[in-house]
Amino acid sequence: MTQTAHRRKATTQKFIEIEQIEEDIVILAGKSACLIIEVNATNFALLSKQEQDTKIFSYASLLNSLSFPIQIFIRSKKLDISSYLKLLDAQADSSPNQLLSSQIRLYKEFVSELVKVNTVLDKKFYIVVSYSYLEGGGAQTARTAVKTVSADTFFAQAKASLRSKAESVHSQLARLNLRAKTLPKEELIKLFYEIYNDDSVETSQISDEINTPIVKGGNQV
Repeated sequence: MTQTAHRRKATTQKFIEIEQIEEDIVILAGKSACLIIEVNATNFALLSKQEQDTKIFSYASLLNSLSFPIQIFIRSKKLDISSYLKLLDAQADSSPNQLLSSQIRLYKEFVSELVKVNTVLDKKFYIVVSYSYLEGGGAQTARTAVKTVSADTFFAQAKASLRSKAESVHSQLARLNLRAKTLPKEELIKLFYEIYNDDSVETSQISDEINTPIVKGGNQV
């Protein structure tokens, strides 16, 4: 293949803004960065009226307390329960109690029929906190700042700012009685890998270092 033809090959990798992941900080193109907080869901419909009102007021308090923008990201993924069904089969086969074994098989049939009629989704909720080099202040123009701020300086500034913002968000989430955690490097890589690739990819393919493209499908350069 000639060099000209090679340059014409399209690749989605070029459109991904992620440059690097250090600790729990995602370094993006254009001197910006972000930090991602995973929040455990709660079943709002099952709460009492008083508990629902408390959640609403606490959520309003969270939004009013923010002095920086956040992004709320909800990811819905079709749940693969094949491994769960295999586990039920194994338990039914190994159970010495025939009645219990029969009940397990009936339950497995019920679950199998249920997922045929209804799509079972796994929902995950994330809060994305961002940082831009412009937050560093100064009288430099945007173009000059991008060129003069070193990678180490930028990371130190982004880390300090994002950690402070994350602490504020965690504090407000605790008032909502919601469990949350800042995603570490390994979980960030796994999250982006699954987002940009087919859901059927094996998680064992995921490395703890981004030395290979996050996008596996299509042509790579």
